[in-house]
Parts: sequence; structure tokens; C-alpha cells
Amino acid sequence: MFMEIRNDINSKALRANYDKACNDAMFKKLVKTIGVTNDIAMKYTSSLEGTVCELKNCANCSGLIYCKNRLEGHVMYPQAHGKQIIFSYAPCKYEKERKEKEKNRHTREKDILNAKMSDIDVTDKNRYEVIKWLKNFYDTYDKNGNFKGLYLHGNFGCGKTYLVSALFNELSKRRVSTEIVYFPELLRDIKSDFDTFGDRMEYLEEVDLLLIDDIGAEKVTEWSRDEILGTILQKRMNNYKATFFTSNLNLQELESHLRINNYSDDEIKARRILERVKQLTVDMELISENKRK
Repeated sequence: MFMEIRNDINSKALRANYDKACNDAMFKKLVKTIGVTNDIAMKYTSSLEGTVCELKNCANCSGLIYCKNRLEGHVMYPQAHGKQIIFSYAPCKYEKERKEKEKNRHTREKDILNAKMSDIDVTDKNRYEVIKWLKNFYDTYDKNGNFKGLYLHGNFGCGKTYLVSALFNELSKRRVSTEIVYFPELLRDIKSDFDTFGDRMEYLEEVDLLLIDDIGAEKVTEWSRDEILGTILQKRMNNYKATFFTSNLNLQELESHLRINNYSDDEIKARRILERVKQLTVDMELISENKRK
């Protein structure tokens, strides 16, 4: 008798919570989309409300760096399986775009590994100044000297990474150590394997030539900005190591990107990173045809 009374109370509580949730039009639409009865749906009210909350986050989101969901770039989405609802992570449009870019980046790695300065397209007049700078760097570089690298920014797919990679490949033949890191991926790798954190950081601080590829595409946190990027740049400045960057952002846009909020101390930290970039590099712009079409 007692168990029956408790079950009845629980059932009424479930129903009350479900009815309250149904006051939300998006919640009702989600249940209808799944195609389950109310008796089944009300057992998952809390989880369904979580999905609705994430869907609302997505509706007002303008990119992965602004994602508020539990798993960045994903929504915990429900699907009906008989009399059950199973929840699984579904990627948002920005995550799909990121994966497509990642796929394209991996297909480009072979080209980058084999890039040669002799293969660079010199018919595009927009590339002339950049190519001239790279050729001069190649001719005069001495790893025991104090050489500035390049902050190369411009439109998507114009060959920024390829150009710098060609320079690196040629200099590696002179026993110059080089490294290219795709910055968003570097941050993910460090997070996933803290055991190698110290060795990885030391290597990036000491390698003769370093290219930080696609800076500005990462999600900025105090950790990624101050502890990772800031530390690498400061040590490379101290060690007189040439550092290169590619980005779709110019320096002013990069500074804005590096700000997490509008507090004065945060602006100072972002500006400090930018000043290190400026001291390490020559700023050049490349606006050219998208060669990834």
C-alpha cells in the first residue's frame, strides 16, 4: 500500500514537471519531433529541458568560441528507441565546418611537407613582396643571429602556410630545426596529454624556426593566451628565435580576438601578447586568389 502511494506521488510529480516544461513552445516542438507519447517523454523531462537549453544557446551563437554547451560544438540530442529516448551528441554547423577544415588541413599536409621555394607561383603580383621577403630571409638567415620572423595575414586559402613551409623546408636542408604547429590543435593536444607538457613547451621555445599556423582560429582562454602562447613567445624573444605566424586576422583584429572581456587588466594582457608578436615579426598582408577552390 505504501509503495503504491509513493509511486502515485512520484507519477504526479513527473506529470507536473512535464506539464510545466510544455509551456515552452520549443520543448513541445522537440517532443513532437521525437515522436514519442507524453507518458514516455515525461520520464525524460529534465534531459529534454537540457537539450532545449542547448538548442537555444545554438540559436544565438555566432561561432565555436562562443559555445555555451556542455560539449563545445555539440548538442545532446534525443532520439526515440521503442519506449526509450536515447541521447547522443550531434555536431552543430560550426563544428561541421571545423571538421571539414580539419579534413582539408590534413589533405594539405603532404603538399606542405613537400613545399619548395622553386615551386612557388610567382605569376601572382599580389605575392611579390612576400616572396621577395622570404627569399631575402633565406639568403641571409643565420640561426645564431637575431632575425625577425613574419606575421603573414590575409584571406582564407591564399597560400600563407604553403609559402612559409617552403621557406622552412629549404632551410631545414641547412640543418636548421623547424616546426609548424596548427595552434588550435596544439592547444587540444596539450590538454589531452599533460604528461608531455614540459617537454613540448621546451621544444617550441627552443626550435630554430617556429610557425604558429592559423592563430586567431582558437578559442581564447586565459590559460591558452597567457600560459601557453605568452610563455612560448616570451621564451623565444629571450632566446632570439625567429617566429612566424599565419592568420586570417590583421594585428588589430588579433588584439580584439585575444581579449576575453572588456576589463582593463584583460586588455593589458591581450596587448602584451600583441606587443610580443610585433617584436618577433615583420607584419605583411597577402590578399590573393583562394587556391583551395
